[in-house]
Amino acid sequence: MEIGFGIPNRGPLATLENLSTMAQKGEEMGFEIVSVSDHIVVPNTIDSVYPYNESGKFVSSAAGEYMEQLATISYLAGITSSIRLLTSVMVVPHRSPVLTAKILATIDVLSQGRLVVGCGVGWMKEEFEAIDAPPYEERGQVSNEYLQIFKELWTSDNPEFHGKYASFSNITFAPKPVQKPHPPLWIGGESPPALRRAAQLGDAWYPIGSNPQFPVGTIKQYAEYRDRVRENARKVDRDPNSLDFAYSVSWNNESEAEMVDGVRRILTGTPQQLADDIKGLEELGVNHLLLNLQAENLDATLARMEGFATKVRPLT
Repeated sequence: MEIGFGIPNRGPLATLENLSTMAQKGEEMGFEIVSVSDHIVVPNTIDSVYPYNESGKFVSSAAGEYMEQLATISYLAGITSSIRLLTSVMVVPHRSPVLTAKILATIDVLSQGRLVVGCGVGWMKEEFEAIDAPPYEERGQVSNEYLQIFKELWTSDNPEFHGKYASFSNITFAPKPVQKPHPPLWIGGESPPALRRAAQLGDAWYPIGSNPQFPVGTIKQYAEYRDRVRENARKVDRDPNSLDFAYSVSWNNESEAEMVDGVRRILTGTPQQLADDIKGLEELGVNHLLLNLQAENLDATLARMEGFATKVRPLT
């Protein structure tokens, strides 16, 4: 299984030195993926419900600071050599599709085929309005169309597309991505539309385990959702075995088991319990695991990364 970690692009940890150190040390420790999250602006007042905690409140840095995701990924590509680079996730409607496809293709070329495109539809209506993105209420339709545009531009010698939100023809699009047919598209989200999108347009389903409305916080819950994704694939005449599966956990407790409805939350407890969870996910067909290993400062973060690499990983 590939195991990765997130790089902070906001808050006190998000400095050039810290980003460089974490990415390079993570590569040296044997992590296979590094990820970067995505917000372009953070409005001062947010009424939208954040889907990944019980309170529904989005916790951001006081100044709303956020390094741009794709620029940060580009920088990480230049200072690493083997670790894969994941957008986790890129909010698809936030950027125009043709330009985004070009930026992503360029990153894949410059990184020699290390890009993974995690995709989401977004949840913060205020951010959509602030950056003049397409209507928030249509974000699912917009994302579906943009994903089709990416594939058309990345794979066709004479790309052409005519849709509701974008149209083009009579263009040359080059360079193409290094990866063929294109960089993997990991579809984030746990809602029914997200599960359908993964089956129809994605290369992998990539949920976060902490969504209280659509919980995927135990092995059993993940298995149930995986089966729904596979059933959606069958409904569109796609081989369910062609789908890959990933998983992002926004917690990591190596000392104390956390309980959810009487069941131990996955990836909490002793190193052996964490290793057993990873094996259990592998048995479900999960091939990529993203961990939140960030702590209050650089030294503590590196210690958590090294602890996982030396205490848990050898047991898997």
